Amino acid sequence: MLTKIPSVLYSGLEALPVDVEVNVAFRGLPGFEIVGLPSKSVDESRERVKAAIINSGMDFPAKKITINLAPADIPKQGSFYDLSIAVGILSAIMDFPIPEKSLFFGELSFDGSLRHTKGAFLLALFAKEHGFKNVFLPKDSANEASVFSSINVYPVERLSQLLAHLFNRQKIIKAKSRKSDDVDLSNSEFDMREVLGQEQAKRAMEITAAGGHNVIMVGSPGSGKTMLARALPGILPPLSEQESLETTKIYSVSGNIPPGASIIKNRSFRSPHHSTSLAGLVGGGTNPQPGEITLAHRGVLFLDEFNEFSRSILESLRQPLEDGVVTIARAKTRIKYPARFILVASANPCPCGYLDHPKKECVCTPREIKRYSKKISGPILDRIDLHIRVPIVDIDELSQDKRADRFLKSSELIREQVCKAREIQQKRFRDMPIHSNAEMRNKDIKKYCFLSKEVERVLKQAAIAFQLSARSYFKMIKIARTIADLEGIEIISVAHMAEALQYRQ
Repeated sequence: MLTKIPSVLYSGLEALPVDVEVNVAFRGLPGFEIVGLPSKSVDESRERVKAAIINSGMDFPAKKITINLAPADIPKQGSFYDLSIAVGILSAIMDFPIPEKSLFFGELSFDGSLRHTKGAFLLALFAKEHGFKNVFLPKDSANEASVFSSINVYPVERLSQLLAHLFNRQKIIKAKSRKSDDVDLSNSEFDMREVLGQEQAKRAMEITAAGGHNVIMVGSPGSGKTMLARALPGILPPLSEQESLETTKIYSVSGNIPPGASIIKNRSFRSPHHSTSLAGLVGGGTNPQPGEITLAHRGVLFLDEFNEFSRSILESLRQPLEDGVVTIARAKTRIKYPARFILVASANPCPCGYLDHPKKECVCTPREIKRYSKKISGPILDRIDLHIRVPIVDIDELSQDKRADRFLKSSELIREQVCKAREIQQKRFRDMPIHSNAEMRNKDIKKYCFLSKEVERVLKQAAIAFQLSARSYFKMIKIARTIADLEGIEIISVAHMAEALQYRQ
């Protein structure tokens, strides 16, 4: 007897249709085989499905069972085919119909319970786009899928519970999305009020958050670079609806949404160690998976000790910083992952860290300093918008008696100003696939960034003096546009451009 159950496979962030064909032959020697280019995890479904059926109080048929995952020329990965295979086998031997326009998804345990399975959000999105009415999946993954109200999401705890539902004995109550289960990724460890001194650096962080610009901080150890970076999530605006869906897709397919959680509402903050591998940062592997730059999509990628990363890893950031996507090519597949992030890099000025320190003497030779600085190539620095020096804070400013906390701007206050600037940008780019000033292309700059003759003259003089490239020239205009947005002014003035040029040392 042949049974067909629709399912999916994941290629990057795209879900493609798959048919799980279950054939139970009542003649021939007993056996259980899966074909259709299954991976090791798919092939091991045989043992999980068999044990789950038996431990759910049912007899496993002593028949020749063949499972075909069609189309058979595309590799299949993951453990989420367990439920489809189990339902197909039980339908064939118990002779009950499969509900129309329904998807079954989830990994089975030996005791018949269903485990939290990654990719539920993409499954629900696939169901919505292809006209499916019902989705049966593990209870711990139900909140991911219940974001879409147009489909019925049934949270299943055990295989026996699903059979009772299919036989109309005891119906499973449909899941309802709970906003309280949204995932918060913004690990803001510090408030900007806690950062003493460093007024220029804090202003640069405000501009970074308002316009989505990349920034590099150079300073001696203990100057506050890491503290500034980790305070940045606290001043970033919340994700828009579209940005939230984009981020949730990435975290769902990579298995980073915890059990019981739902859609992601806040921006991510990723801080990989400088010893991370190329595949860990960019993505890839035998079965390509998103890397840190994709997990930081619409959020922050903080690379501390920037000079300590290997040259090849830093050079791999060129395409993502420019295009907002990363392409992973393999012999049999080619996958694109989104990577539109804010890069925050911090570096020491020399190997010992005390070059130009007012009190400590640098012990590095000129050759060591030159070799250390050459670890970061010109093309990478050219793609970073704001370059700032973070000087050592005078000890008097750290004293409880000297500082005036009431005059320090909190993250909450800065965030309000940033959100107002982002609202201006949302209105400006409402008919375009652009979310911030940093994403503007050259033709957009000409349209939205009018420069008076005086402002253009200042920019040209600075471009000649600083030897700015064409890319840096336009980045200065974008930064000036963001500074004007923070003040709620439509026209870019000389003061806005002058401040923007301060961040290009």
